[in-house]
Amino acid sequence: MSPEPTERLRPVLAGMKALVTGIANEHSIAYGCAKAFRELGADLAITYATGKSKPHVEPLASELEAQLFLPLDVGNATQLEAVFEEIRQRWGRLDILLHSIAWAPKDDLQGGLLHCSSEGFARAMDISCHSFVRMAALAAPLMDQGGTLLTMSYYGANKVVPNYSVMGPVKAALEACARYLAYEFGPKGIRVMRFRRVRSRRGRLPASRTSTCSSTRRPRARRSAGWSTSWTSATPARFSPRPTRGGFRAKRCMSTAASTSWPDYLASERKHHD
Repeated sequence: MSPEPTERLRPVLAGMKALVTGIANEHSIAYGCAKAFRELGADLAITYATGKSKPHVEPLASELEAQLFLPLDVGNATQLEAVFEEIRQRWGRLDILLHSIAWAPKDDLQGGLLHCSSEGFARAMDISCHSFVRMAALAAPLMDQGGTLLTMSYYGANKVVPNYSVMGPVKAALEACARYLAYEFGPKGIRVMRFRRVRSRRGRLPASRTSTCSSTRRPRARRSAGWSTSWTSATPARFSPRPTRGGFRAKRCMSTAASTSWPDYLASERKHHD
């Protein structure tokens, strides 16, 4: 039975300031996390990647009553710094940072790891992995009273997933970075958590459905209906995958209740969610 209804009655994140990056649409895990954070009382800052994605993200930001809605291309250092400067001026602090950004050039993703170009590999690593390090460095001064850094990994980080290609090594590097950041930030009271998707709409499915290339995707309506039905029948609890599940699990990593019940050595723990 889902724990969500009970937790919605307890605003355990009330007054906390959360920056959520990587929302693309209502199916994004980042959106599910943002929705859970908001229902639990947090104030939100939400970013969008490009002008093309803005019309899809802006209604979601309005729905979640985001206090800040900002452009963020993580490959643009000036834009990245501007986001944290705006947070500093508006809030003066940051309690939660959610990094849910991953990208690789389509040609390098489709060609398999063996045929991935060095330029494509470097670009995928910069956007999907090192961007988390850069964001952590900018967030740390705003977390002088402690905070939580969250990033999204995937099953393909340590197991081979057909068609996941270059993103497997990239996600493995992201998890390693999270461990080392946890080591460096631990004395400052900043937790670094890695969330790995195990069973999701793209998890443990036939190879034809694991690619993240847009050219291989089915139309959204058919895809959503098919995957939702297949997962509802395949899981023991017969639930339909919901992005908010990740958000409510993320909550446990940053709430006061979690911090008093989890030992400090779990500051870089990887949590699995479906």
